Amino acid sequence: MRQTGLKPYYDVGVIGAGVGGLTAAALLSKAGFSVCVLEKEPHVGGYLAGFRRKDFIFDTAIHWLNQCNPDGLVSRLFDALGSDHPNAIQQKRIRRYKGDGFDYLLTNNPDEWRNQLISEFPEDQKGIEQFFKAAKKLGKSFKNYSRVFRSEESMSFFERIKNKRRLLEFVIPFIPFIRFSGEQGLKKGLSKYFKNEAIHKIFASETELLSCLVPIGWAYYGDFQSPPKGGGQAIPQWLQHVVKFYGNKVNCNCRVTRVLLENNRVTGIAFQQRGKDLSIQCKYIIAANDVETLYEKMLPPDAIPAKLKNKLKMAEMYSSSVTISIALDCPPEALGFNEELVHIASEKGSFQDHSSGDPLKSEISILAPSLRDKSLAPAGKGTLTLFMPAYMDFNKNWFTEQDEQGNYTRGEAYQNLKTEIAEQIIGRVEERFAPGLRSHILFYEVATPVTHHRYTGNKNGTMMGAKPGRENMQNKIAHYQTPVKNLLLGGHWAELGGGVPIAVKAGTNSALLILKKENNAAFRSLAGYIDSKIPLETLLKDPCFKPYDNSWVQPLTPAQKQEALPEEDK
Repeated sequence: MRQTGLKPYYDVGVIGAGVGGLTAAALLSKAGFSVCVLEKEPHVGGYLAGFRRKDFIFDTAIHWLNQCNPDGLVSRLFDALGSDHPNAIQQKRIRRYKGDGFDYLLTNNPDEWRNQLISEFPEDQKGIEQFFKAAKKLGKSFKNYSRVFRSEESMSFFERIKNKRRLLEFVIPFIPFIRFSGEQGLKKGLSKYFKNEAIHKIFASETELLSCLVPIGWAYYGDFQSPPKGGGQAIPQWLQHVVKFYGNKVNCNCRVTRVLLENNRVTGIAFQQRGKDLSIQCKYIIAANDVETLYEKMLPPDAIPAKLKNKLKMAEMYSSSVTISIALDCPPEALGFNEELVHIASEKGSFQDHSSGDPLKSEISILAPSLRDKSLAPAGKGTLTLFMPAYMDFNKNWFTEQDEQGNYTRGEAYQNLKTEIAEQIIGRVEERFAPGLRSHILFYEVATPVTHHRYTGNKNGTMMGAKPGRENMQNKIAHYQTPVKNLLLGGHWAELGGGVPIAVKAGTNSALLILKKENNAAFRSLAGYIDSKIPLETLLKDPCFKPYDNSWVQPLTPAQKQEALPEEDK
């Protein structure tokens, strides 16, 4: 059965309207393909969907953005789609390290922190200078990340040879630090630079030496950005507008049930929308959703080799989180917050404590989104977001049970546990950083790993998918081409890592692979732009790509609507 408004056939069907799926859909739409995006939730965006409560806007999961500065790979890709895309906001105050006995601020001038540490620990001056020098070298490598943007699957034999050299150049700065992970590895790594244990304690909540160095490296090259005005959800809203501008479909409330095959080749997608069984036919499918859901539930049992499915089950994943979105009756700066992300950790805890998911011991991160963007809250009010690493198996899957479809049923015990954990986290933040916080809370919303799994379908509610690392690389966890013909991955399982840059990279590469088969001229032009061989102006003049009128108008937030009212109506 086919829904009114849908065509019987599309060149490409996209499963999932997160940033990866929407980026692929927008690029293919610009190249003249007919595209239909199917999203199970009522709104586009995935982890960038955000939500509204009363007159407050909350981002779902963003800490910060990378590669969204003017010359970053995300901005360059969005420039290719339209000049009206949302612009991320450059950060000056980046990260605050708050412990029992220390309080340090990393800014976009990391040498300020370096000099502060040298003045406090002069006996470690040489090591401190070397540490920050190493971090800057890593930051420089990330600055050139666009050179390794394209997937080798889209390259010719000779391009792959050249790419291996570029990959090596990108990776070499990281190699000396990879082995310093885990409790003992981190201790040995920090000991290479610092004799004073007090400096070690600053990084007590980190799990590897690289995670200590990389934020400093990014800061050297200005690669920390806040979400654009209106919150992170502005990004998928804009991408959705671009897709629709070209006459293509983005359909929400569509739960995909089956990928339709004939002789192990894609023929279409079956899905449910508002209780109706529907389907579309298509030549290609880009799956920008959870790969286990795709392989285990949407495909016949024998479509994917058992060996591959088993490897995916064993993949090392990023954690999920408890995320508390707080509405305040005052601006967050009145409680001592600023634009930086605050990390609260106790150097007295064990290595395992900081990522244990125990609200009384784990690291907590705090962000004040409305301080960065006043449009997110009504005048005189504000928002806070609290994060804590968390896992699905905590307290028997958060006192839930799974039904036959794998959904977690949530009852009173779950709700009580969620509230208890949130209250403990808020209590720690109030005690350690913001005295009187509770008295300024109007309301708060809590998301757990169960919540993240419910809204994204991601395995165990993971925030960013599969981790970069030797085992995941050796097992080839990340992949675009699947064993099913014309079925491609285009979400966070296509690449190791996570965040907006990885999502954009995945969506772009999946689109490139289709262009290579179906429109080689468009493929060469887009690949040339990505590889910095042709300028943006040349790409936009290429007749392979349809023009776009830069017509997106960002919707006003509730606070902006209120501000626009005549004084007598406020």
